[in-house]
Amino acid sequence: MNQLSKAKILMLGFQHVCVMYGGAVAVPLMIGPAIGLTPEEIVYLIAFDLFACGIATCIQVIGGFGFGIKLPALMATSFIVVEPIIAIGKEYGITGVLGSVAVSGLIIALAAPLIGRLSIFFPPVVTGSIILIIGASLMPVAMKNAAGGEGSASFGDPTNLLLAAITLVSFLVLNVLLKGFMKAIALLLALVIGSVVGNFFGLVSAEAVANASWFSMVQPFHFGTPTFQVSSIITMSIISLIVAIESIGVFIALGEICKQDVDRKAITKGIRAEGLGSMLSGIFNSFNHSTFSQNVGLVMLTRVTDRAVVICAGVILLILGLVPKVSAITTMIPTPVLGGAMIPMFGMLMVAALQMLVKADMTKPSNQLIVAVGVGIGLAIKGSHGVFDALPETARLLVGNGVVMGTFTLLILNLVLNGKPSKDDAHAHHHGHAETKAS
Repeated sequence: MNQLSKAKILMLGFQHVCVMYGGAVAVPLMIGPAIGLTPEEIVYLIAFDLFACGIATCIQVIGGFGFGIKLPALMATSFIVVEPIIAIGKEYGITGVLGSVAVSGLIIALAAPLIGRLSIFFPPVVTGSIILIIGASLMPVAMKNAAGGEGSASFGDPTNLLLAAITLVSFLVLNVLLKGFMKAIALLLALVIGSVVGNFFGLVSAEAVANASWFSMVQPFHFGTPTFQVSSIITMSIISLIVAIESIGVFIALGEICKQDVDRKAITKGIRAEGLGSMLSGIFNSFNHSTFSQNVGLVMLTRVTDRAVVICAGVILLILGLVPKVSAITTMIPTPVLGGAMIPMFGMLMVAALQMLVKADMTKPSNQLIVAVGVGIGLAIKGSHGVFDALPETARLLVGNGVVMGTFTLLILNLVLNGKPSKDDAHAHHHGHAETKAS
C-alpha cells in the first residue's frame, strides 16, 4: 500500500475526518451555549473550527520553515480547553477567549525549543505509561457515545447500545475478512453500516443537511476584535503547555507506528506548529489545537502511514469549513455508531502503549513502581469528579487533569528512581525505537 491511488487517499482521508468530526463539533457545541452564543453563531463556530483544524493539520503534516512534525498527525480542538474557555468566555466574552487563544499559541510557538528539550525525559517507561493513561481515559468517552451521548434524552437506551454493538461487530468482521485497502477502510465501512441500521431505528436525521447553506466564507475576527486580559492569557498558556506536553508522547507514539525517529528537533517543530495553529485559530474564531489521539489510534489500526492521507483530511476539513451543506452530512452519523467505532480505536492506543512498555525493562522494581503509581494516579484523577473543587481555578485545572498529573508523576518518579538521562541515552533511546521497528 505504498502507492495509494487518489481515490484511496480520498477515502482514507474522509475516514480520518469521520473519526475526528464528532470531537471537532462537540467542543464548539459545548462552549457556544455556555458563553451565550446564539444558535446561528454556534453554526458559524463549528464551521470556523473545522476550517482551523484543516489549517493546523496542513501546517503540522506538510511542515517547512521550522514548523511541523511531518507525520500523519491530524490536528483538532483539544477537550482540555473546554472548561477554561467557558470560564474566560463567561467573564470576557468570545473576544476575550479568542485573544487569549491567539496569544497562548504565540507563546507556545516561541517556547517550542525549550519544550522540545523535555523529550530526553520521556523514555519508553514514561511514554508508554502516558499513552496508556490517554487510551484508558478515552474509553468512557466511547462508552458514553455508545449509550447515546451524555446529556441526551435517550442516554442508556438499549437501542443505542445495540447500534454501537452492531457497529463494533461489523468492524471486527470486516477487519478479519477483508484484505488490503478494503481492510484499511473497515472502520469507515462499519460507520456506514451502523448509520444504515440506525436509519431503520429512526436515529438518522437529514434535517441539518436540508437547513445548512451551500457556502459560507470564513472571516477573520468574525465575532469582533479580540481582547486581551492577563489572567486569560496566563490560563490559556498553562493549558497550551499541558497540551504540548501531552503531544510529546503522542509524537513519539506516531514515530513508533511510522518507523520514524522522533528526535528533539522534530518535537520542537511539532510543538511550534501547534503554537502557530492555535495562533491562527484565534484569528479564525476557533480554539487551541492538539494532535487528536483518536486519529493516532486510526493510524495504528489501519497501518496506513502515508502523510498524503492526512493532508487530504486537512483539505477536506478546509472545504467542510466553507461548505456547511457538505459538513452537515457527517452529522447524520448517529452518536452510538461513533461510540461503537471509538472502542477499537482507543483500544489500539493502549496496544501501542504496551508495545512501548515492552521496550522498558519491566523486571526492574523501579520501572514497576513508576508505571503502577504514575498510571494509577492518572486514572484515579480521571475517574473522579469534584475532588479538587475546593482548589483555586488554575490549580484545579492542572491538578484535576488525570493525563497531566499522571505525566508529572511519571516524570518525577523516573528522575528520582532511574536518575537523569544523558543526551547520549536519549539519542540511543530514539534510535533504538527506529531499529526495533525496522527489524
